[in-house]
Amino acid sequence: MATLAKTQARAKKGSVSPWIAWTSLPLLAVVWIALASRVPAYVLPQPWDVAKEALRWWQDGSLPKHMGSSLLREVMGFGLAAVLAVSLGAAMGLSQRLRAFMRPLNSLFMSIPPIAWTPLTILFLGLGDASMVAVIVVAALFPMALTVQEGVQSIRGGEVRAARTLGANPQQLLRYVYLPACLPFVTAALRIGFSQAWRALVAAEMIGASQGIGWMVSTGGQIGNGSQVLLGIVLIGLIAWLTESLVFSRLESHYSHWRGQ
Repeated sequence: MATLAKTQARAKKGSVSPWIAWTSLPLLAVVWIALASRVPAYVLPQPWDVAKEALRWWQDGSLPKHMGSSLLREVMGFGLAAVLAVSLGAAMGLSQRLRAFMRPLNSLFMSIPPIAWTPLTILFLGLGDASMVAVIVVAALFPMALTVQEGVQSIRGGEVRAARTLGANPQQLLRYVYLPACLPFVTAALRIGFSQAWRALVAAEMIGASQGIGWMVSTGGQIGNGSQVLLGIVLIGLIAWLTESLVFSRLESHYSHWRGQ
């Protein structure tokens, strides 16, 4: 009991208060205000100027339209990439020949910046959602597939043989062996894929779209509207943060019981 009490005391002493996470954003705001007070407003506007810009865009209906366009493209492209990546990653994890075949293709596609595909997809698919979705798929597919492959390869043959020896049927093998081993890797793959897809989409919209958050940033820079540029940047970061907090963190906590946590 004494040892347990000492261990808990050390853990409590070494733990970090969750409130410390909320100090970084106010500090960033203070730095932003301080810097904006020293430069012209068209270079770095104050946060309240960006808020006024957001209100103006919201009242005329432009902000929901551009946010909706970007989110729809992201959902379509990321969803398609996730389905393809899980299938391809599982197949690569199970087949050594397929892994060898895909190895140079994985290296090739992952070394090319997604934005480089934008002009080509526009030539093939034209301006619009189809070309943006294609860029997202290319950007997210291979990183996700490789992560899923690692998850499948992490499954030890001894665990499968032991489950079969105890009389496990295929459904029980999937439920108690394969899923617990792969779920952390699948969630990690989705995290990576969403981040890659979101960045690729914003970059592609800055080049080949007529609406969307990336278009907002690009157009704001062209007309010298710093408030519009920063509004787009804030939206990009806010959407990514909310997705991480409300989706992927909850997914991770949901499957933690599979691993006995």
